[in-house]
Order: sequence, then C-alpha cells, then structure tokens
Amino acid sequence: MIAKLNYGLIMKKIFLLIILFLTSGIFAQTDHTQHAVIDSNLVLQPEPYHSKVNQVITSILTKYHYKKTDLNDSLSVLIFDEYIKSLDNGKLYFLKSDIEEFQKYRLVIDDYLNEGNETFAFDVFNRYKVRLNERMTYILHRLNEEFDFTIDEYYVPDRKDEDWAKTKTELDEIWRKRLKNDALNKKLANDPWEKISVDLKKRYQSFHKVILQYKPEDVFQLYMNTFASVIDPHSNYFSPVTSENFNITMSRSLEGIGAQLSTIDDYTTVANIIPGGPADKSKKLFEKDRIVSVGQDTDGEMVDVIGWRLDDVVQLIRGKKGTTVRLEILRADKTPDMPTETIIIVRDKVTLEEQSAKSEILYLNENGTTFKIGVLDIPAFYIDFKARSEGDANYKSTTRDVKKLLMDLKQENVDGIIVDLRSNGGGSLQEAIELTGLFIKDGPVVQVKDSRGIVEVDKDPDASIFYEGPMAVLLNRYSASASEIFAAAIQDYGRGIIIGEQTFGKGTVQNLLELNRMIRLGDAELGNVKLTIAKYYRINGSSTQKIGVIPDIEFPSVMDRDDFGEASYPSSLDWDLINSAEYKEYDNLKPLIPKLTENYKKRIADNIEFKYMLEDMQEYKVNKLKKSFSLNEEVRKDEREKNESKRKLREEMRQKESDIKVVNKNEVSPEESEVDDAQLRESGRILSDLIVLKFG
Repeated sequence: MIAKLNYGLIMKKIFLLIILFLTSGIFAQTDHTQHAVIDSNLVLQPEPYHSKVNQVITSILTKYHYKKTDLNDSLSVLIFDEYIKSLDNGKLYFLKSDIEEFQKYRLVIDDYLNEGNETFAFDVFNRYKVRLNERMTYILHRLNEEFDFTIDEYYVPDRKDEDWAKTKTELDEIWRKRLKNDALNKKLANDPWEKISVDLKKRYQSFHKVILQYKPEDVFQLYMNTFASVIDPHSNYFSPVTSENFNITMSRSLEGIGAQLSTIDDYTTVANIIPGGPADKSKKLFEKDRIVSVGQDTDGEMVDVIGWRLDDVVQLIRGKKGTTVRLEILRADKTPDMPTETIIIVRDKVTLEEQSAKSEILYLNENGTTFKIGVLDIPAFYIDFKARSEGDANYKSTTRDVKKLLMDLKQENVDGIIVDLRSNGGGSLQEAIELTGLFIKDGPVVQVKDSRGIVEVDKDPDASIFYEGPMAVLLNRYSASASEIFAAAIQDYGRGIIIGEQTFGKGTVQNLLELNRMIRLGDAELGNVKLTIAKYYRINGSSTQKIGVIPDIEFPSVMDRDDFGEASYPSSLDWDLINSAEYKEYDNLKPLIPKLTENYKKRIADNIEFKYMLEDMQEYKVNKLKKSFSLNEEVRKDEREKNESKRKLREEMRQKESDIKVVNKNEVSPEESEVDDAQLRESGRILSDLIVLKFG
C-alpha cells in the first residue's frame, strides 16, 4: 500500500530551507566497483521494492510538483521518446525494427507508472545491451584495418534528425565513418595507426564494460529521472548511492576538481566552474569545455569517455585530495574535427573559505579624470548553516563578508562599486535577500509563489542602507537563481545599472524529499526526490524563468539562449506574471541608459577583445549550422592550420592591449598590476560614465 502523502507536512518541510539549484543531474554517481565478473548476456530485472518506490515517486511528481501534471497518453509519449534518447541519443545502437517493436509501450507508460510496472524500462535497456554487444563485435573487427584518409567523404555526428538504421549493414556504415573520424583526429595528433587502433578499441571496450556493470538500481534511476525530466529539468530521483553523493556535494566537502558537469550529445560538458575549486584555480578548464578522456596521475592510461553516462565520468574524475587527474579537453568554441588539449588538475576540497567574496580596486582614467572603482567578486551565495546553528558569532555568510569588504572600500574612498556576479549560479535565497538589503533602505526583494498559488513577499530585514553610492551589477549567461534575484531587485529599484549578458533564467525553487520518511520497506534505503515546489518573481511581478535578467547595457555573448540557459530545456516551466509588490523606486536611471549605451558602443568599436567576442559569435553561428565534417586528411589539416594561425594572431594582438590597473589592497601599487578582463574594464568605464552623468 502506498503511503498517504500529507501536503501540509511536505510543504512545511519544504519551506524550512529553500535552496536554489542551478542544474540537474550533475552530482550523480554510480558505484560499479564491486563487480568482479561481467556477464554480457545478463538480463536485468527490477528489484522487488522498485514497484512501490515507483508509485510513491509518481505520486510526488504528479501531485506535489509546482506544475500539476496529469498522467496521460501525451506524457507517456514524452517519456517514451526521452528514455530512448537517454540510451541512444545518436541513433547508433538500436535498429528501426527495435523502435517499432517498442511502440507497444508508447501509450501505456502512464498506466505503468500508476501500477509500479517497470517492464518498459528494463525491456528497452536489455535490448540496448544486446545491440551494444553487436556494435562491439563490429568495432573490434573494423579497427584491425587502417582507413584510407585520401577519400573525399563526410561524417555527420549529429543524427537527431536522421532516421533509425534499418539493417545492421546500414548501421555498420554509420559506425565506419564514426570510427574513421575518431581515427583521423588521432592521426592529426601524429599518432601512428598501431596506437590509434589500440586506443580506440580501449575507448569502446571501456564504455561497453561500464554498461555491462549496470545494476537494476541504475536502470531504475535512469527511468525515474526520465519521467522527472519531462515534467521539469530540475526535478530528479536520486538512488541511495547518488543521494549520499549529493549530500556530500551540498556540504561542499566533495573532493574533486570543482566543476559541475552535464551531458550534451555524447560529451561530458562543463556546466559551471565552482569558485575556489581546483579547476577555478588552475585557469585551465572553462564552462562548455568538453571532456574527451580522463587519466589518473601524471602517467596513467587515458580512458576515452565520449558517449559515457555522466555518473560514470564523474566516478573517474573524483578522487582523494592531493591526487592528480588528467583531462583531454575539446574547447567550447571548437567543432569535433578540431584539436584537443590535455590539462592536469590536482584534486582538492572546495571549502567555504575559498568561495568567499573578495574585493579589489580598479583604477581607470576617463577624459583626464581618475576613477577608483571598487569591485566585489561574489562567486556564490553561501552561508555556514552549521556554525550559525551552533551559535558561532563569527559564522561566515555572503552578506557578512560583503559588509566587511564594503567598509574597507568606503575607507579607500572609492567612487563607485561593481558587484561581479558572473558565473555565480546561486545558493541561499536568504543571503540574496540580505545582500540586497545592504544597498536599499527597506522594502520587498523577491516574491515566491508555491504550487497552491500562495504568494509570499520576502523583504529586506534591515531598515538601514549600508552603501548608497553609485553601483553596477555585472552578469553573464551563467549567473542564475539567487544572482538573478539580487540583480533584478537592484534593477527594479533603480538602485544601480545592470551590465553584461542576459542571465541563465532559472526562476524555480527545489527541495529534497527523503523517500524513507514517506514509505518504509524494511531496512531498505530508498533515496531522495529533488522536487520543484515554487517559482520566484521580481518585485515588479515578472518571473525570471526562461528570460532571466536582461541587462541595461548588454555585452555580446558567444552562448546562444537556445543552446544554453533555462530556455534550452524543453520541459522548463513557462515565464509568467503576477501582481507587483508594493515598493518605491530608489532612483530612475532609465533616462541615462541611451547615453551610456552610446558611449559604450563607441569604445568597443575599437576594443580588440569585444571584436573577438563578436567574431566568435559569428563563428559559433556558422559552426552550429555545420552538419558534416570532411574525412579527408589534407582538408582537415588545412582547417586546423587556419585555426591555429588565427589563435596565434589573437595572442600577439592581446599582448599589445592593457590600459587599466587593478590592485588588491596592501599588495601592489596601481603602476605594478594590470587587469586582463575586457568585460570588467568596460564595466568600470560604464560606471564612471554613470557617475559623471548623474553627479557631474
């Protein structure tokens, strides 16, 4: 019998602590290390308790999610398509006959979920294993013979619009070109055929081994997450093992490289660099970079992870503090036919201290006037809940740290403040509210509407204003959740000017529900469900969902909203509008925006970095339309040489540019340090213009 869910108790638990999550699935990890023997023909079956857990998860997702969802044939079709895609997104394993056979499930998955029936998920997965075994036979045979790279033929990596292969022979041809492309990339890196053959065999054998080691719990989690994902991209089911790893991550004591990962096509892709972590400190790994292979220590074998599931790649990357991991990277702006780079990162713990807010001072000269601009770099909205609950008077939080930094900057007599929230993915909602309170006297900061339609207006708890001078907020595409709340409030109050890129657009609130508190099945650990339970709104009544915060002065962005951001998720909740809260504008900066924009555009017309950004935007759009890649060695060599020449020319030009000084207090004088950050430099100039226009 399914445990009856008490809505009031769940909602009370939900609002005890609201944490805003940016991405989903990034902490997943599966433990496959205990398998001693691998049976490639093993047929997986659901565990006896999966049926009841399935029913409880179904009840939670349909009844207590912010968006009430009916289990019907339309939802069944979405789950069907998404589950097939989760296994074979590139249409490289299943045959058309398999998909036709699976059609019997297409309209009954909604009924299966109510019944706690996992037949569909396990039947499809077991067929996937069979097809994977067949592919391995072909791969190992084909890689015994070298390819002819003088033939003019093309490889199409993106097959989402292609039909399923009708025969194994047709699939063999698709795989021949895929393997030839893999081999050509390695040949262009000067690898001999013998090494290429061995490396590629190991790549696919490693992937095969991972899939063969899957347990019933892994398949169940994949199925439940598929169900959750068609309702909302930020709701998930975490198996017991994954739940444990999620809890470790949220306590910020995870040992690894400090990067949040997601899966895009066949690549494990960097979704976000955690501030203060090893990847951030190394300055070698960046958002949207794709991980091609992973190696342990400085000389361990590189394991190719293209096509791997996210949790298995995470397992390779994570490790003990002080150990080394090597990553082969395909940079964000590169197409699959371009060269990769190998980087080395030493694993470490990402501590709260390392993610703390920091400050510096920009010195710039505009029309003969020197301006001192304070910069507050806030990587996350953090708070040490444990220290606060234990009564520690010196517990750390974003607001407390920023308040101290503001005191120092005010003593330095800065002319204005830039709050840098680039790549700040959010954190504590309360911290976003309290931080806003440092810059306004009083009033509402954000509105939160729950699934019942009840709206709560969260206000600045402090009736005083700590800093009332000129300010700007700098954003980028990775600024999300709590960052969007802060920036939106500053914009709505007219308190400061918003600069940068349109933000991520995540306007939803999640909470973690423990299944063991809702149903007992002996001593079994049942995992958790991360559930979207509310949306937040600006004080003017507009949601930031999908559209994010649109800057007053917008910088060019290489990232396309259709490819990255909340709007890129098919199941993301829609933007909407509620009533405005009662608030009084601090100032009206809108009349100044046209002149500020005019000055900005004049400056960037001759700014080399902004020219590069615009060039990269155009190149990105061109590459996005590129569907096929030559498998001719000479053609690919020529393309690579042109790209390398372009990169070298840019570096030479960059060395000639740098005209603004930045210093950390008590470290160096303005003459001894330079800032290599085009967006920050231009933000300082825009704020200086604002100071001149507003205050003379």
